[in-house]
Amino acid sequence: MYDQFNDWLSLGNHRIWKQMAIKWSNAKPGDTCLDLCCGSGDLALRLAKTVGKTGQVFGVDFSPGLLDQARQRPGAEAISWVEADALNLPFPEAYFDACTMGYGLRNVGDIPRCLQQLHRVLKPGAKAAILDFHRPSNPTTAQIQQWYLDHIVVPLATAWDMKEEYAYISPSLDRFPTGKEQVALAKAAGFTSATHYPIFGGMMGVLVSEK
Repeated sequence: MYDQFNDWLSLGNHRIWKQMAIKWSNAKPGDTCLDLCCGSGDLALRLAKTVGKTGQVFGVDFSPGLLDQARQRPGAEAISWVEADALNLPFPEAYFDACTMGYGLRNVGDIPRCLQQLHRVLKPGAKAAILDFHRPSNPTTAQIQQWYLDHIVVPLATAWDMKEEYAYISPSLDRFPTGKEQVALAKAAGFTSATHYPIFGGMMGVLVSEK
């Protein structure tokens, strides 16, 4: 239900955004990759198609319930599902060739610590592509976003008995660092370069950081 709801609310655009994140992560066939805060596994499954049978994908989330859902999806057997904390990843240094993260950074308890952990587990030269919601810098676009959340997203989520999961989005956006601030945090975490790409009128964005 959660995946279907997101598909409807984004008019299917989330598929494009997730594919953009995979492309910007520079994941290639045969790579060992991490999808952090994988949730129900949608992005991890797309990443697994990119790395192919010779590659390996680890889908990591701290929710055992979501991981159980992920394991039931078609193609899930190709992925190693790991229950773990994004602030204390159970992997050695320089382990992954690429990393993706979809709608997770905004929800971790310590963003700098999470970025430091990503930096630690990536190989030199590897990239992390982090997709998430953002507050648009344009005031008019921000008002449209807020109206959509208040009058479309939350009422529909309430009708589907998912109000709690979606009512938090607006206050979380107010707390989330801007793209410019995310770039500074990534560089402070040790990444040699970082670029933030606004998409969908600035309501979405992808932070691409290279170790």
